[in-house]
Amino acid sequence: MTIASKNTTLKLTTLAAAILALSACGGSDNPAPPPPAQVAKTCTELNGLTIAAASIGLPTTGAVVTSTVLVPAAGTGVAAVAEYCKVLGDINPVDTNAPKIKFQVNLPVNWNSKAMMFGGGGYNGVIATGAGNVPAGPIDKPTPLARGYATFGSDSGHQANANGSRDGTFGANDEALKNFSSDALKKTRDAAITIIQARYADTVKKTYFAGGSTGGREALIAVQNWPQDFDGAIVLYPAWNAASLDLQFGRITRELAKPGAYPSRAKRKVLYDASLAACDALDGVTDGLISNVKACNASFDPATATLNGTPIRCVGGADTGDTCLSDAQITAFNVTNTPLALNYALASGETTYPGFNTWGTDFGIPGTSPLQPTVLTLSLGTEQPANPMPLITATTSPPYGSTFWDQWVRFFVTRDPTFNSLSLDPQNPGSLQARIVELTGIQDLNKSDLSAFQAKGGKILMAHGSHDALVSTRATEQYWDRIRNTMGAAKVDSFARYYEIPGYGHAVSSVFNASWDSLTTLENWVEKGAAPPNQVVADTAGVPGRTRPLCDYPSWAKYKGAGDINVAPSYACVTQ
Repeated sequence: MTIASKNTTLKLTTLAAAILALSACGGSDNPAPPPPAQVAKTCTELNGLTIAAASIGLPTTGAVVTSTVLVPAAGTGVAAVAEYCKVLGDINPVDTNAPKIKFQVNLPVNWNSKAMMFGGGGYNGVIATGAGNVPAGPIDKPTPLARGYATFGSDSGHQANANGSRDGTFGANDEALKNFSSDALKKTRDAAITIIQARYADTVKKTYFAGGSTGGREALIAVQNWPQDFDGAIVLYPAWNAASLDLQFGRITRELAKPGAYPSRAKRKVLYDASLAACDALDGVTDGLISNVKACNASFDPATATLNGTPIRCVGGADTGDTCLSDAQITAFNVTNTPLALNYALASGETTYPGFNTWGTDFGIPGTSPLQPTVLTLSLGTEQPANPMPLITATTSPPYGSTFWDQWVRFFVTRDPTFNSLSLDPQNPGSLQARIVELTGIQDLNKSDLSAFQAKGGKILMAHGSHDALVSTRATEQYWDRIRNTMGAAKVDSFARYYEIPGYGHAVSSVFNASWDSLTTLENWVEKGAAPPNQVVADTAGVPGRTRPLCDYPSWAKYKGAGDINVAPSYACVTQ
C-alpha cells in the first residue's frame, strides 16, 4: 500500500468515527430509538402467557399460565383482603412421563413490591396457594396477601391421590422425585417472578419464603441452594433430613406393629397425664405446659411413673385395660423417645436420627377441641400399622409416619407397589442399603454453611414446638447446633434465630396453639436492620389469649415466682 492510500484510508476512518460520535451526541437526524418501556399486563392479558424454558433456572420444557381470574375484595378489619388476580399455571417436565408442576400466583391490586413463596406439607401433591397465613401466623394481623405481597406456591410437581399429603406414588418417577426433593422450588420461583414482573412491569424488591414441616425443609433448601433468590425465611418445624426421618418412622412403625404394642387413645392420655403430673412444675409453676423439656426427658420413666399414686405400668406388664400401659406399649413409646442408630452411613455421613420429645406430647388423646382430629391424624392415628398398611378414610388412619414410611419404601426405595414395608429393617436394610443411601443424598438437607445467604443480608426466623409428634424437635436442635458449629455462634446470631414453643405440637395443638407475628419481625430485620426484640407467642386453643416468651434456644421460659401465670412478663428465659 502506498503512503497516499494509507493517508486516504486514515481520513476515511477518522470521518466515520466523527459521524458516529455526532450520532451518539444527538447530531444525527435519525437517532436510534430507545428500547420500548415495559407495559404492565392486566389480569386477563396474563392468561395464556408462556414462559420459555431458558427463563427457568433448572431443566423444564417451559411454563404456561392456564387461567386467571380477578378475585374481588373481601373481609373486614385484619381479615380484609383487597382485590387480587389469581393465576394458575403449569411448568412442563422434560420427561413426558413426569407430572407437571402446578402452581398458583396471587397478584394484589395494592402490591407492596415484595413476594412470598409458600411451602407445602408432607409429600405435597396439592398447590400451596399462598392465600393464607404463614405457619403459626397471628390471627390479629393481616395475611401476607392482605399486606400487599404477591404470593405463590406449587404442588412440588405431582398431584396427590386419596392419600393426600401421604401419597408417595410419584416417587417412582425420577424427575418427580427430584422436583419434590428440591428442584420444583427453583422452577416455581422463576416462573412466578416472571409472572409478577409481567403483571406490574416492575422488579420484585424483596422475596421471602414461609413454610412448616416439609415447607420448613423447603425454606431451608431455598436459602441454601439459591441464596440470591431470597431475602428471608420463616421456618417452622422443618423436616430438614426427610429421608432420615423416614427411616426413624420405619423403626417406630415396626415396633407399633408388634402384637399389643399399639396404644389406644385412652392409654395415650394416661401417659400424657402422668408426664404432665411429673414434669409440669419443673419450670417453676403448674400451668399445664412442660417448658423444662430436657429435665423432663432426663427424669421421667413410664415404667416407674405414677398417676394419682397408681403406677401407669399395668400389673405384671400385661395389657389389663385402658387405665395403664403394657410393657409392649411402654417399649413402643421408648423407641419413639430414643434415636435411630444405623449400622451404615447415609450419603451425608449420618448414622442416626434423634428420638422425639415423647413425655408430655399429645399423640392423639381424647378431647373436645376442634383441633383434636388434626392432632390425631398427624400423630398416632386410630389404626395399628400392618401389612398391607390400613387405608386412610375420613375418620380413620394409621399413624401418619407409618403411611409415610410405607409409601417411601414401596415407591421411593423398592419401586414395588406390592412390597411389604414392615419387612424392611431400616437399621439393617440388606440389598436395599445402596438405594436408601442414594435417596438420602437426594432428599436430606445437610448443608450447615449458610454463608452465601448471610453475606447477601438474608435472615432466618426458625421455630419448633417442643412437643411435636411428627418431626423431631431434637432434630431441629441438632441442625441449629451444626450451623453454629460450622459458622460460629456470633455469625449465626447476626442473621438467624431459633425458638422452641412450649406445648406446641406439629402445625396445630389443643395444648398450646401458637400465634406468632414472625413476618413483621422478619420484615423489620431484613428491611430496617432491626434485630428481633424479645418475641412473644400467644395461645389460641389451650388457654386462649395466654402468652409466653419465645426464648432463644437453648433457653426456656421459667416462671419468675410471682405474677399472672398466663402472661409472658411473668417468665424469664433461662438455661437451667
